[in-house]
Amino acid sequence: MREWSLATAPSDRVQFREREDRLKYLAGTFGPILSGRVLDVGCDARHLKRLLPGLDYLGIDIAGDPDIVIDLEKVPALPFGDREFDLVICSEVLEHLDNLHHTFGELARVTKKRLLVSLPNCWSAARLPLRRGIGSIGHYGLPPLRPADRHKWFFSASEALAFGQSQGKVHGLGLVEIRVCERPRPTLVRVLRRIVHPYRERYMNRYAHTIWMSFERAGA
Repeated sequence: MREWSLATAPSDRVQFREREDRLKYLAGTFGPILSGRVLDVGCDARHLKRLLPGLDYLGIDIAGDPDIVIDLEKVPALPFGDREFDLVICSEVLEHLDNLHHTFGELARVTKKRLLVSLPNCWSAARLPLRRGIGSIGHYGLPPLRPADRHKWFFSASEALAFGQSQGKVHGLGLVEIRVCERPRPTLVRVLRRIVHPYRERYMNRYAHTIWMSFERAGA
């Protein structure tokens, strides 16, 4: 099984200002695998179904407008049979869960062919506040009132990739593609950053904001 590295991962310069921006990227980048019966875990308002109305689609979430309301931290298992879906999508969800390892196992259990996961690179959001000595890190910190939701894990893009590779092996899924996203910046800014940070993995841990991992079951 191939071992992936951030040092050689394809990268795209794109910014996700709204949730739908991320899903438009997903549809444009991973379009060839968006087929069959699809489970969208953390679907919010089922934006993906509107983008691709022909999908045989089911969306679950704790809030928004899902087909089925499910709190992933309060159910022992997803209410679906083994290998019930051709594709399972889980974008920007696992970092919100205490039980993300168990949940990954459930995602793997209910997919027959493919699993598509995206995770944030939390280091990227922390870079500027730490350097300036002031500000806050999105989805973390200590707000005066209890937030409705927050990230429960703080990790780099390298750690996200290592997590995906190890969990894929545990659950019989091969990691077949990864992509990283960084925000668009002027060419001069990117060149200067590359000069200061010539090692690509370290560069990505600083500047990539999202890592995408596409898994496939052997023999699918």
